[in-house]
Amino acid sequence: MFLVEAKRIIVVIFGALLNAISLNFFLIGANVYASGFTGAAQLMSSVFNDFIGIGISTGIILFILNIPVALLGWFKVGKGFTIYSIISVIFTTVFLEILPIVTLSEDIILNAVFGGVIGGAGVGLTLKLGASTGGMDIVAMVLSRMKDKPIGSYFLMLNAIIIALAGILYEPENALYTLLTLYVTTRIIDALHTRHEKVTAMIITHKADELQKAIHDTMVRGITILPAKGAYTKTDKHMLYLVITRYELYDLERIIGEVDPNAFTNIVQTTGIFGFFRRD
Repeated sequence: MFLVEAKRIIVVIFGALLNAISLNFFLIGANVYASGFTGAAQLMSSVFNDFIGIGISTGIILFILNIPVALLGWFKVGKGFTIYSIISVIFTTVFLEILPIVTLSEDIILNAVFGGVIGGAGVGLTLKLGASTGGMDIVAMVLSRMKDKPIGSYFLMLNAIIIALAGILYEPENALYTLLTLYVTTRIIDALHTRHEKVTAMIITHKADELQKAIHDTMVRGITILPAKGAYTKTDKHMLYLVITRYELYDLERIIGEVDPNAFTNIVQTTGIFGFFRRD
């Protein structure tokens, strides 16, 4: 258990380092913006520096923005998930303060693409280990547990504001390059983890009752249990069919590994659902 937690903390810190490298080495110098709270902090830092004359770093603003979100996550999501998110935000802030802001290339497209790739890798690796980078991830987790409404619309709304302000306050091209960065970031996260709002899990197992109990002990999700038979062995099994959010994917993988390592699981993208999303 200690090794698992240690591995998760190390990956979270490494993800924070990648996020900081993405910002300080590529995006900030080119006035291209990241997604979510990171992009909002980056844009606010630019506005303070360029229009108000107050020098506040992106890392400090990111930390301040995450304080109320961390409190929300602590009481509404869970202490474990929030602690890892806090670790991610703290180390991202530290790395942003330690690493210098440099310009590795004058080509804005290269900065936008490589910033998106490295930032996406940082977020994707963090999500893959069941943690988050804070900010909108915690807000989305809270919304997913309180209301079954499209979480993606909140991400889209915040990112749309960032893109629009980038184009209005600076050059219209900055908005287009920011859009490119968001696209690349999303594709990288997709490759490493998933950015789909919801996914469907189909689990073929001999231990349906044990799995159902373990899943319901961790998450509030409806499960349909169907009879199944192996085509080759002709043995009777069951299939558990459930829809979860991307934030619960790590927990599901962990539960299956603990209860029935021999279970066959297929995870597919869910583009939309109708009806009640929670436990039935």
